[in-house]
Amino acid sequence: MKNEPAMKHEPVTFSRNAKGVRELLSIKYETLDFKGAWRDAFGTPERKGVWIIWGNSSNGKTSFALKLCKELCRFGRVAYDSLEEGACLTMQNAIRREGMIEVNKRFLLIDNENMEQLSLRLKRQKSPDFVVIDSFQYTQMNYKQYIAFKEKHRNKLLIFISHANGNFPKGNAARSVMYDASLKIYVEKYRAYSKGRFVGPVGYYDIWPEKAQELHGEL
Repeated sequence: MKNEPAMKHEPVTFSRNAKGVRELLSIKYETLDFKGAWRDAFGTPERKGVWIIWGNSSNGKTSFALKLCKELCRFGRVAYDSLEEGACLTMQNAIRREGMIEVNKRFLLIDNENMEQLSLRLKRQKSPDFVVIDSFQYTQMNYKQYIAFKEKHRNKLLIFISHANGNFPKGNAARSVMYDASLKIYVEKYRAYSKGRFVGPVGYYDIWPEKAQELHGEL
């Protein structure tokens, strides 16, 4: 039996992704310097990553999302991909009600653009910094597809709006996104609660203050 040639072993290399404590603590992350009620609710979250907003119908979810878009326009360009409603009269009324004309040059409503098309848009030069996707259920993504989309756009802030089933996002994939998201926002009775890793001293934002206080028995 002939002697087999000795196998050559490639030298072992170590990943540069590992960081010591001192190196990790020295990293400067870009954050959103929220002010007033926004800071009271959500602190100063990182400006990249994934957020999720969920709640049952008629609790102020769309109004909150547009108010958030308007606030984010202070920090960059915002796109709202309306997969569920599209460019319709109810969305037009909501945009008018929230005074989005004030941020006309920084806000873009996308009329029912699927995830493949949206991904191409986000890869272009001067693409939006922040994108709201309404709703997660209408993307028809499973969790594996969500992870792939997220990894392609790590330099963006992706904000998913989700239907609710009780107090949680509707469906296994959406619930998994909730666990993955850095900021989880639950909307109930015109109040948006921070359930994630960034919480301000108050911990919630009143979408319609008078109505929220009435419904929560605070008046």
